[in-house]
Amino acid sequence: MGIELPPDVITGGVRIDDLMRRSRWPVLRRLGFHPGGDERSSFRGAGLEYTDVREYQAGDDPRTIEWNITARSDRPYVRESLPERGLDAWLLIDVTRSLDWGTARCLKRQLALEFSAVVGQLLIGRGNRVGALLFDQRVRAIIPPSSGRTALLQMIARINRATESPADGPTDLGRALTEAGRLIRRPSLFIVLSDFMTPDGWQQPMSSLALRHEVIAAWIRDPREGEIPDVGIVTFEDPENGQQILVDTRSAHLRARFQEAAQGQRDAIHKDLLRARVAVAELSTAAEVVPQLIPFIKQREAQRGRRLAPATP
Repeated sequence: MGIELPPDVITGGVRIDDLMRRSRWPVLRRLGFHPGGDERSSFRGAGLEYTDVREYQAGDDPRTIEWNITARSDRPYVRESLPERGLDAWLLIDVTRSLDWGTARCLKRQLALEFSAVVGQLLIGRGNRVGALLFDQRVRAIIPPSSGRTALLQMIARINRATESPADGPTDLGRALTEAGRLIRRPSLFIVLSDFMTPDGWQQPMSSLALRHEVIAAWIRDPREGEIPDVGIVTFEDPENGQQILVDTRSAHLRARFQEAAQGQRDAIHKDLLRARVAVAELSTAAEVVPQLIPFIKQREAQRGRRLAPATP
């Protein structure tokens, strides 16, 4: 299956599909390890990103001589650089029933699928490999990382099939994060797609995962999770355990209490993610995925630029 990017016009008259073709998913850490990509690597060798200088040794390529420093010294110096490599990116995707919810443009599950397709296109376009771990109470399926558009489409199709019949029971994000950390040992890019409607206990595993890997939390939300409209007496059902409750939404006091509790929960989740040193990309079912991603990508590109900027002597 394929997901078409919307050719909407954004600020400045730039088409979204044109912008996405020129964009890349910004990676802050040096995670590249396999040949064929253009991400930064922690291995030293021939490359475009210069990191340090050292004294010239027999056998060094004369083209790497740093002439400015050599001219101020009594011995020659050469530049050291980091070669470009491809990285492995893992999508850790929540496939529980809580994502079968959506009161705006689409269900949260569809938004997660669209996000996976868009980010996958950005990553494979730079020579990286993309895989997925699907979880509910634990990691249920592993899709090994692959490169190329065909492999990406096959991965999206597998994710779509897996989400058509989600398992019953609550989300156990903490266990899924712990298992992901045990399964994937090589430093990689992790993108966690979830609505974070899960019991506490995931904070420490998330922090541990972020120590070894670069972790992004794609937080999928719906507008009605923050407030209840006045629509009379309504039956609410927990999609993960089937429990139901009858609610009179005509009560202004109840709606205010719900909004306050929802805001408190949102603030707590956001604070926990930042404390775990995880970048947060908030996504709403009320809008297309690409326009929501653009500000996040620009922010990450600015952070990456500051890290790459040479230090002022």
